[in-house]
Amino acid sequence: MQALLIIAHGSRRPESNDEIRALAAKVATQSGDAYGYVGSAFLELAGPSIPDGIQQCIDQGATTVTIMPFFLSAGRHVVTDVPELVREKQREHPEVQMRMAPYLGVSSLMPELILQSAANACHCTGANCTYPDCLTDSNNSTPAPATQ
Repeated sequence: MQALLIIAHGSRRPESNDEIRALAAKVATQSGDAYGYVGSAFLELAGPSIPDGIQQCIDQGATTVTIMPFFLSAGRHVVTDVPELVREKQREHPEVQMRMAPYLGVSSLMPELILQSAANACHCTGANCTYPDCLTDSNNSTPAPATQ
């Protein structure tokens, strides 16, 4: 079984971590039969950790785990930290194939995504701006989840 694990940095703001979890759930729904399990994990500040997230994939029966770094550039986390954690887990589970997907920022879809996002920019200004609550989900035109 193939699993996909979306790796994000993690935030002290719980709602930000919940956005990544919600994204993983949407990806799971849209992936059809491509992945038997889709989860998320965090480098720091939130759980599960990357090793624990990989373990969750394995516990669900994954024989292949694809790691998707949800980062925009090849900083230290992308180049060093995440791969080291994956290699460590690979040593623990040599029977499981672990694959590193390209980090999000190098996707050929990124220019179009930036243009689409700019087209959906919030129109509020000044002290009354409720950003990011004023944004809409371009996929279904519903307001973004409220934050506290």
